[in-house]
Amino acid sequence: MTQLPESSQSHKSLKVQVCVIGAGPGGYAAAFHAADRGLKVALIDAESKPGGVCLHRGCIPSKALLHAASLIEESELAANWGIHFERPRVDLDRLREWKGEVVERMVSGLAGLCRARGIEYIQGTAVFVDSERVAVEDASVAMVQFEHAILATGSSPAIPAALRIDSPRLMDSTAALELPDVPEKLLVIGGGYIGLELATVYAALGSAITVVEMTDGLLPGADRDLVRPLAARLKKSISSILLETAVTSISETKDGLEVTWEGKGGNATQTFDRALISVGRRPNTSGLGIENTAATLDENGFVRVNPARRTEDPRIYAIGDVAGQPMLAHKATAEAKVAAAAIAGEPAAFDPAAIPAVVFTDPEIAWTGLTETEAKEQGRKVKVARFPWGASGRAVTLDRTDGMTKLITDPANGLVLGVGIVGPGAGDLIAEGVLAIEMGAVAEDLAAVIHPHPTLSETVMESAELIFGSATHMHRPAKK
Repeated sequence: MTQLPESSQSHKSLKVQVCVIGAGPGGYAAAFHAADRGLKVALIDAESKPGGVCLHRGCIPSKALLHAASLIEESELAANWGIHFERPRVDLDRLREWKGEVVERMVSGLAGLCRARGIEYIQGTAVFVDSERVAVEDASVAMVQFEHAILATGSSPAIPAALRIDSPRLMDSTAALELPDVPEKLLVIGGGYIGLELATVYAALGSAITVVEMTDGLLPGADRDLVRPLAARLKKSISSILLETAVTSISETKDGLEVTWEGKGGNATQTFDRALISVGRRPNTSGLGIENTAATLDENGFVRVNPARRTEDPRIYAIGDVAGQPMLAHKATAEAKVAAAAIAGEPAAFDPAAIPAVVFTDPEIAWTGLTETEAKEQGRKVKVARFPWGASGRAVTLDRTDGMTKLITDPANGLVLGVGIVGPGAGDLIAEGVLAIEMGAVAEDLAAVIHPHPTLSETVMESAELIFGSATHMHRPAKK
């Protein structure tokens, strides 16, 4: 049994219709949508203001730093156009301050929206007493009684026990985003999206980066043709990328972290100033008193939910990272709307046709719907069209012709099954692909829609044109 907070002994309590535990993109969205339906809502989180990991220590601060890194890299690229800048001088203290200002602006805005909606925001740690109450480790409110609860506690970085040592030199993503310094030599363990995004930031700031990845390629979940342009660009900014390699030990010495790995390229031991472990995340479900309710966890530690996001306890819902893959902020927000609607008695189910994934490296990679890899694994016949950005006027003006847009369709009827994009702004462009899949569009629809010129969005239209033979800016001779 989870030990209840000492403050639960206090007599001060609050009674609400909806109690949301966790104030990240899923939690605060659920609270907002429930309040907008006229329900009395309490929102509980350990932070003084809403936003969760995403706003305080994840999505937003990392994108702020990635923007700074992109500016540094573009200043170097400008030499190709005859515009020369001196090497930027990085004021690390000011960069940290700016990142903090971005975060503070956003979380303060959310706090204002909570007040405007009449939501009771409680800073503290919640533990289920039973299916009707949570005890809160907080001086103002010790117990919250609810009609329904929404669990939205998110996830935390996973660090393998064999690599866990007590050293400030060993960082997870949260510590890395604090920018303690710019290490001369930085090891990034894990070639997934978090590791590569942070590697991009530190490389731009001046660190010599080594990336170690256990699988045979970076970003294992993405199609290889989308990853290739990124891998080629990373070779210019990252000192070494070691695939099919596993770190076996880490120890601290007076010179730094001594790291040993084994892999396809051989075994080695090197010393780094710092190391970042980014090998995945785990759902935050322990210590919440879930065992005091009828809700249960699956074999991977996620809370079991039905399409309405209701757990096996009819009073309790779960959304976001604790409710299963994919662990994405926008997926949590979408689930929040479903849970709030279901609690309000409206028909609701989480059944998206497509959930976009975005890697905010340079170039960005984004995909949605069926991937080409998944189609091969399923033995499903698909028709794939790839439009290279070398044929895009806008990409040429940006001096970024290494991108590509591809469309995956059903060869029988042209139905859009998946879209993949690699290149600057891919994360923004992918929304059209999500809409196409959700609306049941066919390739002809995308080809017929007039896109503004010259823009990168035209590459979506022209990839659709390729399904039928040739695109305006790419000639593909007809087969005899």
